[in-house]
Amino acid sequence: MREEQAPQAHSVFYSARQALRRHASGGNILIAATALALIVANIPGVSNIYFQFWDQEVRLQIGSFNLFSHHGHAMDMLAFINDALMAIFFFSIGLEIKREILVGELSSFRQALLPILAAVGGMAVPVLLFIVMGHGTDFSKGAAIPMATDIAFSLGVLAMLGKRVPLSLKIFLTTLAVVDDIGGIVVIAAFYSGHISFGLLALAAVCLGVLLLGSRLQIKSKIFYLTIGGVVWFLFLNSGIHPTIAGVLVAFCVPATPVFAPRKYVKIIRESIGHFRGEDDEMLNRKSILTKDQMNWLKEVESASDKVISPLQELEDSLHAIVNYFILPLFAFANAGIVLVGTPLSSLFEGVSVAIIVSMVVGKFVGIFSFSWLTVKLGLAPMPAHSNWKMIASIALLGGIGFTVSLFIATLSFGGSAAQADILNHAKLGIVAGSLLAGISGFIILHYTLPHTPAPDAVE
Repeated sequence: MREEQAPQAHSVFYSARQALRRHASGGNILIAATALALIVANIPGVSNIYFQFWDQEVRLQIGSFNLFSHHGHAMDMLAFINDALMAIFFFSIGLEIKREILVGELSSFRQALLPILAAVGGMAVPVLLFIVMGHGTDFSKGAAIPMATDIAFSLGVLAMLGKRVPLSLKIFLTTLAVVDDIGGIVVIAAFYSGHISFGLLALAAVCLGVLLLGSRLQIKSKIFYLTIGGVVWFLFLNSGIHPTIAGVLVAFCVPATPVFAPRKYVKIIRESIGHFRGEDDEMLNRKSILTKDQMNWLKEVESASDKVISPLQELEDSLHAIVNYFILPLFAFANAGIVLVGTPLSSLFEGVSVAIIVSMVVGKFVGIFSFSWLTVKLGLAPMPAHSNWKMIASIALLGGIGFTVSLFIATLSFGGSAAQADILNHAKLGIVAGSLLAGISGFIILHYTLPHTPAPDAVE
């Protein structure tokens, strides 16, 4: 029985490790993009070019129809990044959420309960704290800013500690961040939509119905889902519902089952490879042109390999590089340009900046840690393996790193008019400072509380 379970366990851990590594390495690039934005935005002369660049119009036009238009007006570069490219980011988040629900940490209720309840506390307490601090102010509508956890940044911090961090603790943080993403998606859908055009929304619903029907009919073509998904995005963009929500809904329609079951795949592979005889090995060892039959046999292997991976898994895997190494760094570079010249240091301790910092650092810590403690003490869920309360406290601090989605929500909250530009600048300052403080604090505590030897479940 143990021998049968071993390959399955290895597969689960391998998938988890690959996802963790991708997010962690993406976090390093995010840090570099953020630092570059802060530098460029504060160099005289260069800063003007930096800010003016994001005002340039973006067009993909056929006749009078422009795909990148909002209510007849062309998008500028910043809107294109925040509304179009970030829709791809949320599409990848939707794929990740669906996979987690089907086969990941969210597939087992008891296994997922601790990070789910920790995430609920990590969203509720910071929002309530911000509402209290922002009551009656001109920045009160930014209450959702401190509720997010940036998975790339937070896992990037854990990666710096290497094998000392238990894998179970990394999975706990990843699951918590995924649940945070779900909360962020709900908030964006509910509170950051404009005047709704029900006609366009009805057309979008029809398109989503077509996608669901395609999934039910076992249509596996990725082009089918991406093309109709693009139509859904455009309809959402012009209907008043924030277009990033389209990315999530389309992701939920992508089928998670492959064309071939693994058993059928293995059978096809064996039959195709069986055509190659042992006596032909010497000839195949040379760099020569394949015969027509050999090409057909190898194409059968290639075709079967494509069909044994589900569209959901293949799209998620393909998008990781685009999202982590291009979209998110570009988003950070475009949105983290905070003007520090002329901004007094005291502004960190007043207004929206201090509300965000306190909510992200204190609120996130109290929410995640207290809800985790109650969940374990009430016997609702076990502690992550090979961990203790000091480690959970450190993870609760790392949960305060809310960079990407926090910046996104801040832009939605205060990016609508020039009159709110100063509030947005101070909100970004609070997000960067709060994320930095949470990350450094969590790292220091983990560094001194983790054993100096590899964790029992550490893997290569």
